[in-house]
Amino acid sequence: MFKAGDVVSESVTITDEMVQLFAKCSGDFNPIHMDEEYAKKTRFGRRIAHGMLSAGLISRVLAMKLGTGGIYLGQTLKFLKPVFIGDTVTVEITVTSLREERGIALMATVVRNQSGETVVKGEATIMVAKALGEKP
Repeated sequence: MFKAGDVVSESVTITDEMVQLFAKCSGDFNPIHMDEEYAKKTRFGRRIAHGMLSAGLISRVLAMKLGTGGIYLGQTLKFLKPVFIGDTVTVEITVTSLREERGIALMATVVRNQSGETVVKGEATIMVAKALGEKP
């Protein structure tokens, strides 16, 4: 079981395949994500990954690195900078508080690009596995 102050992180390189699969799953085919020629004419100058793809990576780290086995109760997100295809982002999660008697944890969530710039930040609230009443 984790405790307040614990930190976990994971780095992931954003690929075109990830963006394509996310678009198929979400139905979000915005040309800023999918069409290089269109994207070249925007303020970003090239395609950007879906913001919610970064949010999905937060979920990945919560489930696979923190080992919560729990479920999301909430997540706030601020998208501060674009994530480009080819960027390597690092998701960092810090347990800020844990109410063991209720099985609720609060976590600071941050995504940084390879330059160390914060691209997404927020806070997650989760119900930890033992509060779910899992049966053996």
